[in-house]
Amino acid sequence: MTNLQFEKSAIDAGGCVSNAWDFLKPNYWLYFGVCLVGFIMAGCIPCVSLFLIGPILGGIFFVIDRGMRGEPTDFGMLFRGFDKFVPLMVIGLIQSIPEVIGQGIRLTADLGRLGLDGATRHGDFYQITYDAFPFGIAGGMIVVLLIVAGVFIIFGIVWKILFFFAIPLAMEHDLGAIDAIKLSARAAMANVGGLVLLIIFEGLIQLLGLLMACFGYFFVLPIVYAANVFAYRQVFPMFERGFRNEPPSPDAYGSFGRV
Repeated sequence: MTNLQFEKSAIDAGGCVSNAWDFLKPNYWLYFGVCLVGFIMAGCIPCVSLFLIGPILGGIFFVIDRGMRGEPTDFGMLFRGFDKFVPLMVIGLIQSIPEVIGQGIRLTADLGRLGLDGATRHGDFYQITYDAFPFGIAGGMIVVLLIVAGVFIIFGIVWKILFFFAIPLAMEHDLGAIDAIKLSARAAMANVGGLVLLIIFEGLIQLLGLLMACFGYFFVLPIVYAANVFAYRQVFPMFERGFRNEPPSPDAYGSFGRV
């Protein structure tokens, strides 16, 4: 199924965030538990977690999407993403490329710093002397690192935008990994302004969570994931299933805007 239609310029970033919170409030702790366990599973085992991130995110989408449609949900549905393990795993692996590159850059920088420390000091434990360090070279290295970091940040944002809808598409429809990525990229480019604004809003929410003694980060995760599902539904409405694209009644999910 590659003939799926999508809406253009459809994302209301502020509405996605506010609707997400209104939706979560009646059953917040279920979604908190789903997101927390998914986060732990996706990050507790180095390397192996790269193969799990796609199916886990697919399961989180499945739970939140069912809840949005008023269908029964339970914690065990988190693992429904493993029903489509192969395409979701492939998408998750490709989507994680910027993270892998970033870890490689950090590791290289750490090793380089250790090498410089060893090259610029010598002596015994009680008396250490430092050689004159070529500050011109150091300044040049800093400039290069700042340029690389800036380019990498832009690359990461673009990559995130292109893959924004890939996992939900593969989870909901009978799409292979490549077809889901291609369709996600086309839909994302048709909604790039709303996605950029949504990413900024979600970044601010996560920053606020980190400022709350760090543990607050986990409490805002459900808001971020739910806002992403709302954005997905604004771009890919469920016309074939009677999913409404107009504003729902005031008593449905609180006072939601467009879904």
